[in-house]
Amino acid sequence: MKLDRSTNSKVTDVAGEIVEAGSAVHELKVGDKVLSKLNFWKGGGLAEYVAAPESLTVVRPAGVSAVDAAGLPVAGLTALKALMSIGTKFDGTGGTGANVLITAASGGVGTYAVQLAKLGNHRVTATCGARNMDLVRSLGADEVLDYNTPQGAALTSSASDEKYDYIINTAMNVNWSAMKPTLSSRGRVVDITPNPGNYVAAMLTMFARKKITMMALMSLGKEEMRFLMELVGEGKLRTVVDSRCPFEKAAEAWEKSMGGHATGKVIVEM
Repeated sequence: MKLDRSTNSKVTDVAGEIVEAGSAVHELKVGDKVLSKLNFWKGGGLAEYVAAPESLTVVRPAGVSAVDAAGLPVAGLTALKALMSIGTKFDGTGGTGANVLITAASGGVGTYAVQLAKLGNHRVTATCGARNMDLVRSLGADEVLDYNTPQGAALTSSASDEKYDYIINTAMNVNWSAMKPTLSSRGRVVDITPNPGNYVAAMLTMFARKKITMMALMSLGKEEMRFLMELVGEGKLRTVVDSRCPFEKAAEAWEKSMGGHATGKVIVEM
């Protein structure tokens, strides 16, 4: 297997069982089944054993498998932050919600974002490829657009006069020029991609009524991870698993994940 150090340094999401706890650890104990997010700059998740920080480790609820949990930290927290950034409430106080578009809704972040948006009482339009439309509907999307059709490419809802209050953009190839016409008069795009053109647009629209903002990733922590884990335990949120690969095929799993066409999460099992 060819697996270089740079690849392993990017793997930060791990789920397993605690086999040893340091003297400064107080909330966790040996035998706990947990989910952890490793340090982003160090990574190292492709290993039989990892040293995980207590500050980013939470106990998995009974019945939540390691596979169900392992996809949550980066993708789930990114989706949660995007929804929180547009004022989404998850305690029932969010009123009637907003009209939200989520692009690349069958990807790792997108599958969580659709579910969280519905939990926040939003009306959700989502884009994905034709083969994943039924899946995205099953996650709660009110309307699903095939991005390979003219309607999908234009991000246009079947209600032609309906504009989006917010767009959560997780697709690298969707540009501000395509999103702007679909926004309401004070609509906003939250972009989580490293799209250079959208970075420029974010600077130019900083004080405009219609605007795009670039979201910094992975700044949420333990409490938000615990919140997501509770949702999974309650059956309100699920991890869509594209495939489960043995450690010996970790390089292939990484290539598939980074190729941008995985449906949900690619899980490597030890």
